Formats: sequence, C-alpha cells, structure tokens
Amino acid sequence: MSKNIVNNNSKTIIIGMVIGSILTFAVYSFITPAKNEQATSAKTAEKKPLYWVAPMDANYMKDKPGKSPMGMDLVPVYDDDGKGPDAGAGTIRISSDVVNNLGVRTAIANFSSLHSEINTMGYITFDESKIVHIHPRVQGWIEKLYVKAVGDPVKQHQALYDIYSPELVNAQEELLLALERKNSRLITAAENRLMALQLPQSAIIKLKKTKQVQQKITFYAPQDGVVKTLNIREGFFVKPGTTLLSIADLSQVWLEAEVFERQANQVKVGARVTMTLDYLPGRTWQGQVDYIYPTLDAKTRTVKIRSSFSNEEAEFKPNMFAQVVIHSTSDEQALLIPQEALIRTGMQDRVVLALGEGSFKSIAVTVGRYDRNNVEILSGLDAGEKVVSSAQFLLDSESSKSSDFKRMHHESDQAGSDQEDSVQDKPSEMDMSHNNGSVAADTVSSAMVNGTVVNLMVDHRMVTIDREAIVKWGRAADRVDFIVDDNVDIALFSNNAYVMFTFEIREGNFIIVSAMTMPKPDAVMKNAANDKGA
Repeated sequence: MSKNIVNNNSKTIIIGMVIGSILTFAVYSFITPAKNEQATSAKTAEKKPLYWVAPMDANYMKDKPGKSPMGMDLVPVYDDDGKGPDAGAGTIRISSDVVNNLGVRTAIANFSSLHSEINTMGYITFDESKIVHIHPRVQGWIEKLYVKAVGDPVKQHQALYDIYSPELVNAQEELLLALERKNSRLITAAENRLMALQLPQSAIIKLKKTKQVQQKITFYAPQDGVVKTLNIREGFFVKPGTTLLSIADLSQVWLEAEVFERQANQVKVGARVTMTLDYLPGRTWQGQVDYIYPTLDAKTRTVKIRSSFSNEEAEFKPNMFAQVVIHSTSDEQALLIPQEALIRTGMQDRVVLALGEGSFKSIAVTVGRYDRNNVEILSGLDAGEKVVSSAQFLLDSESSKSSDFKRMHHESDQAGSDQEDSVQDKPSEMDMSHNNGSVAADTVSSAMVNGTVVNLMVDHRMVTIDREAIVKWGRAADRVDFIVDDNVDIALFSNNAYVMFTFEIREGNFIIVSAMTMPKPDAVMKNAANDKGA
C-alpha cells in the first residue's frame, strides 16, 4: 500500500513539473516578444536625419553626410513629428550634439530701458549770454579808436574809444553850474543825467575835482573778451542806436548740434553729451544738453540742440567743427532683445524662437527703436521667451520654409493673437537707430530709386531728396533725408539735380551707397518729341 502511495506522489510531482514547465514556457513566450517589440520600437524611435543641409545655403541638400560647396560639414535636419514643445508649422528639431556644434546661443527677451546714442555733427559758437554790445547814448564823433580789428582781445576797463559830443559837453557844464550855486538838488540832477548818458564815474569825479569840461570822453570795456564785431572807425559820426562794437567773452562757449526729426524725441534736456574735435585728436569732453530749440529747420528737417562747455584754457574756438554723441536713456521700459538676434530680410523682421528640447521656430516680430546693443520688440514676443542669438540664420533657413511665422499662444492669449501675429511686409522709413549694430550684411535692406535733390548739407554729408515711389516695398513718393556714404561723390547732389541712387537701411538710417546724375524726365520727353518732329 505504501508503494502505491509513493507512486501516486511521484505522478503528482511529475504532473506538477510538466504543468510548471508549460506555464513557464508560455509566460516566457509572451514576455520575450513584448521585450523584442519594445526594443525594436525604441530602436525605431531613434531619430534619423531627414537630410543633410549646407550651413550657409539652405537649398543645398544631400541624403547623406558630406561637405558643402564651401567645404563645410553638412548639418543633419530631423523631423519633429509634431511632438516638440509648442510644435507648429515650421518647427524644426535638432539634436543636442548639433546644437553644441553649431554654437547656438540664446537670449531672453526682457523689459529694460533703451540706452541710445545719436551720432551727429556740431559747431562751436559764442555763448550769446556773454556777448556785450556797445551803443552810444549821445550823438558825436569818434576821435580815437583803441581797438583796430575784429578778434582783438580786450580786458575789462580797457579803453575802447574817445568821443566828442556837444551833448556831453553841455551836461558837464550843467554840473559845474550846479556846483557853483551849491544847489544840492541841481547837483544831484546833473550827476544823474551824466550817468544816464553813460559818462564813466571816473570822468564825473575828475570833472568835480578839476572844474574843467572834458571835450573828449573815453569809454571803457565792460568785460574781458574779444572783439566780435567792429562797425566804427576814427572820424565816424555816431548816434544813439548805432552798434559800435561787440565784445564776446570766450571763457565759456556753446556747442550747437543738429539731430534728425525722427531722432528728436530721444533727446532730453540733461542728456549726456560727448564731444571730440579734429583740432585736438584723442581728447574727449563731457557735457549735457542744456537746451532743445523749439523749431524745426524746414530745409534740413533737423532740430538744433545746445550744450555749454567751459573754455578757461581757450582750447575751443568759435566755428570749430565737432563730432558729437548724445547719450539718452529712455524713461519707459521696453521689451528688448539683442540686435544680433534680429533677422531682417527687407520684407520681414523675424527671430528664431527657442522652444526647448532642441525645437526652434522662426516667428515674425515688429521692431521699434534701437540702441547700441538692443532692439525694441513691439509685438511678436513676450517677456521671458528665449530667442536664438547665434547660428540663427541656419535655423531660420530651415524653419522659414514651412513656418507660418506665428508664435504659439496659450489659451489665455488667443484673444489677442490676431494682433500679435502681424507681419512686417515692408521696411519702415521711420525706424530709429544711431549705433553700430551687428545685423548680418546680407540682411541689410536696399532699394534703387530716382529723385530730385531738395537740399544739401555738405559738411554733414546729408541730403534731402524728393524720391519717387519704391514699388517693391509699396512705398509712395516722399521727401526723405539721406546720409551720403563716404565713397560717394557729394558733388553729384547739387540742388535740383535729378539722380538715380541706391540706398541701404542701416539701423534706421538711410545711407546712399551709389549714385549717378540723370536727365530729368520732362527733358527726356521734350527731346524725344523734338526728335520725332524732326
């Protein structure tokens, strides 16, 4: 019986082992394919480049690694499959290794103050508050002139001229008569009359002491300075209202400079001014804007500003030419990004938005003012968003092929998306800038157009032109101020000259880079009519 029990137990164990083996095989068979599928899926999920592209030419593409026509390594481009952060039309994704190899750097858009610098030209002039004009109070003849020419230096109390005046002679006799009568009221009245006629106090004292009438009276300089104007010579007959001469004190001078109409709102009283002179190279002087003139020059379309500089060492001479930099800090906060992050195509301004995890997208922005390093963004970006400031041109060349140039908004932003998604279709002739930006040369906007010269400022190399319409930008004919590049002959822009010229928009300034004179259209039509009639 015990033998049967042992056999039964053995059978039970064997059956259990068989069942266990079957279950183990089944589970193993189920799990193993799943792992294989996961491994295969993970392997499949590894991103493969769609193609390779030349870093400097987005149209040069290959299906395998290689070299560009310029000898640079081709860069792989990956498909994002719509899974990247804030994915949308034009979103591209590149691996972290490629990001590092390209040297991609980002900057954060934030609110700050613009520190603009306006470069312009100016002139040293007399401080008009320190100019004294000499006029006589009586009629008479100039007997002797002690200053001979404009520019002569004079000291305070230095003799200027002697005058013979019957009126002064009579006034002296009245004082002597009052002294003889010892009438205090008459004496006081006679002295007051002599002082009203500007007889020097020393002459009155001498008259009372000597009791002798002086036929010739000497007048003296009221201040130190130089003779600015001299309108008399010995023997001249003068009368009240005649300006005999002017004396200008040069211990302080004015600097007068001009800024364009579109730059005027950036200049405030108290703004720092830096001045340099060709006369004293290597030296700079610091001042501030003391006054902004209230009127605009109708011909040059410029506003004049004024600064004061001490001239105790007589370094500055009126009419000297000066280079001027006006430093201005805006009181209001503006959304700023580095200038190097802005891509200007001539038809549109845009930036490459860094979405994170290797995702990038080109979006359109509206720009405002500039300073030396930054540019104001009016719409298209929010504070805190990251933009690419290095290698953005390569990323933009890929993203712009399919991008809608719209920034992806959160639900709370959707109401205003229509306004923020606006695109600049043409460059603005009112863009402000006065600094040396770092925008790539191939993004400078330029156009060729004809126009008639209205006004020329040779010293400033500035010219005002009634230009014709610019068809490619949709710009109507307008009167515009231009700066003539140093390589262009300024003599081409004589008043009323008809010129064909090419200009570039550099940081908001319109720079003429080439020009040639042309016959006026009406003259051409007239000649054609004459030829036809002949």
